[in-house]
Amino acid sequence: MLFVLFALWFIASGLLIVDPTSRTMRWMSAVAFTGGSGALAAVISADVMPYFQLTAPNPALSAFFYRVMSSCSLLSYYGLPYSFAMLAIAYHSTWQKPLLRTWLPLGLLIPPIACLILLPGYTEEMPIDFRVVAIWAFPYILIGSLLIVLKKEHLPAMKRTHLFTCLALLPPILCVGVLNYVMPSFGFYRLWIYHVWILAFVVPFFVFTFFKYGFLGIRLLIERRKLDSTLRAITSGTAILNHAIKNDVGKMRLFLEKMKQHAVDTGQNELIQDIHVVMNASRHIQDMISRVHEQTQELPLRVSQVNVRQLMIEVMEPLAGYLEMIQVQLDLPEKLELRLDQIQVAETLTNILMNAIEAMDTGGQLSIKAFMNKKNIVLEIKDTGIGMEKSVLKQAVEPFYTTKSSKRNNFGLGLAYCYSVMKKHGGSLEMSSEPGKGTSVYLTFPGQR
Repeated sequence: MLFVLFALWFIASGLLIVDPTSRTMRWMSAVAFTGGSGALAAVISADVMPYFQLTAPNPALSAFFYRVMSSCSLLSYYGLPYSFAMLAIAYHSTWQKPLLRTWLPLGLLIPPIACLILLPGYTEEMPIDFRVVAIWAFPYILIGSLLIVLKKEHLPAMKRTHLFTCLALLPPILCVGVLNYVMPSFGFYRLWIYHVWILAFVVPFFVFTFFKYGFLGIRLLIERRKLDSTLRAITSGTAILNHAIKNDVGKMRLFLEKMKQHAVDTGQNELIQDIHVVMNASRHIQDMISRVHEQTQELPLRVSQVNVRQLMIEVMEPLAGYLEMIQVQLDLPEKLELRLDQIQVAETLTNILMNAIEAMDTGGQLSIKAFMNKKNIVLEIKDTGIGMEKSVLKQAVEPFYTTKSSKRNNFGLGLAYCYSVMKKHGGSLEMSSEPGKGTSVYLTFPGQR
């Protein structure tokens, strides 16, 4: 059981470290912690107490370990089903009304507190009255599992993480419910010893899914933080580079003007032509670094109440010439309004629409619609263009990554800029694509905006 203890408490601490502000993460950590408390009780009972009784018998020390063991055991039996029920409520929160969200956690506390007060006290042979506790504990686990399974995800990345969250979390918790509560209520005790075998399969699978696909959205969070730090580094780097090059190019042009004047005075026509070449090259360098800096600089948000449908129409008007061969389906509510920076979001929409247009150079369909996801408003822009391979899709938002190598003025900063704008609005940008079937871009805006 020592393996179970370390595995569960390692997971509990890891979840808290990754995202301590997330309610879902905190309750998942509580599930792992309460499960680990039961393992600690088993370790004390099987290893710690017998060792001290043989080597250094001490009634006071034995009584101390017994109290710790009983507390950990009760915390596990009563705390684990409640923590899992709260995890399910936090994870699948879309169905809850404010009043229910306030009183449901308190109502779920009544059965464990009543059992703790009214049922016979803890003994090592019979820690709880399994027949009574199983009446509420197993339904907590079963209904919580159903809530997690039935959660609907619209965004492609979250669909994948939801699937692997279910695969990593639900089989072991259902086994715990059967072995810890159902079977002991029929007289089959100490089946928790098989938890070692369950975790022997679950922990490697959990680690694999955590790093490969994500768990409860953790991997998405880590990837976004990495991208955020990259964008910050690029922003500061291009600002320094722009300043340095501007100063040096200014010096070059000053001395080139002097050389040009001398060449004119002395009639050196060939030298004048060479100076023009160098001056044009210096101007080109300055223009390039200025354009990169414009797309990476930190611009403050100037938010206002904006009608989303009207904004989209205004964005599409200058693109009418590009949309002649494309069928556009606009499905946005007339009264949908959000608080956002109209200029920066308009630039974001223009970038995304131009990417869609370039992907449909022989024509196609472009659909734009909005839907609710939890408390957020999601704007979906979908094209029927050439699509992208998975390897390209993973890097599409990374700064300076581009597949348009033939475009002279493309620096691979369009989608990185779009991501940065959505991040500053407290939202997100996600993409899904399939070669030959097109690409969908999802812009998520916080609902309260």
